[in-house]
Amino acid sequence: MAVSKLELRALGNTGLKLSAVGFGASPLGSVFGPVSESDAVASVREAFRLGINFFDTSPYYGATLSEKMLGKGLKALGVPRNEYIVSTKCGRYREGFDFSAERVTKSIDESLERLQLDYVDICQCHDIEFGSLDQIVNETIPALQKLKEAGKIRFIGITGLPLDIFTYVLDRVPPGTVDVILSYCHYSINDSTLEDLLPYLKTKGVGVISASPLAMGLLTEFGPPEWHPASPELKSACEAAAVYCKEKGKNISKLAMQYSLSNKDISSVLVGMNSVKQVEENVAAATELALFGKDHETLAEVEAILKPVKNQTWPTGIQRS
Repeated sequence: MAVSKLELRALGNTGLKLSAVGFGASPLGSVFGPVSESDAVASVREAFRLGINFFDTSPYYGATLSEKMLGKGLKALGVPRNEYIVSTKCGRYREGFDFSAERVTKSIDESLERLQLDYVDICQCHDIEFGSLDQIVNETIPALQKLKEAGKIRFIGITGLPLDIFTYVLDRVPPGTVDVILSYCHYSINDSTLEDLLPYLKTKGVGVISASPLAMGLLTEFGPPEWHPASPELKSACEAAAVYCKEKGKNISKLAMQYSLSNKDISSVLVGMNSVKQVEENVAAATELALFGKDHETLAEVEAILKPVKNQTWPTGIQRS
């Protein structure tokens, strides 16, 4: 059966081309409820079959379970290693944060073993706002450069919630040291502040991955999890937007996915998936967008509902020292 392949987009200066939809493997670690090994493997296989070539994980997700499950799924593909792109992270673990050179060097060996791989394409410092940004610049990234020279990782990235962490680090490392940033919850219908940073990132030659197009559950029919840090005002506005979409026979999650996908300066929109059904829905959103474009009418109505809370974010632990 012929499958229309997803669009591939260049990632900064890396030479990598990522599928516009990326497979977020945190749910494979049973982070949002139990996921069987067979479901995990089936969802990875279906993603690859439908043209997703980018898979993102972390040792933190499910306390290493996500990496193990993703490793099994990728092995089951039985395809040459250069046909898929794998990104993992370092510095954040079940037991806490540790961005020391010693820990991240050990971390990558542990990740490769769990993933059953010889190298990862991208290794990212995970949620750097919880560590010392100066340590990231002076110790963590140099340690990752050594791992790059050793052939264990191909490219280096940084991730986190507040956008100013990216400029802080990128202004202090030699050009070309950091290849990619992963931002989350800042390019979705309710918050598009990542857009302001895109020209700067382009001048630095840094690739951009945007995660959580559904704003960690805010832009879904069933709403966010109990622990979601958004204000009650933001939660109720998103709930009203979801209800509006449902009444019109539309799905807010598909609309949100298409909103995020429509900016070509973002190489991949990373979304968590743990079932064949979710994989198919996310790919369908991208395929429909490519064929028919955005649903401008519904989007305009949803943006009007969310206008009072537009670009409202939530606090996070940021330390500079």
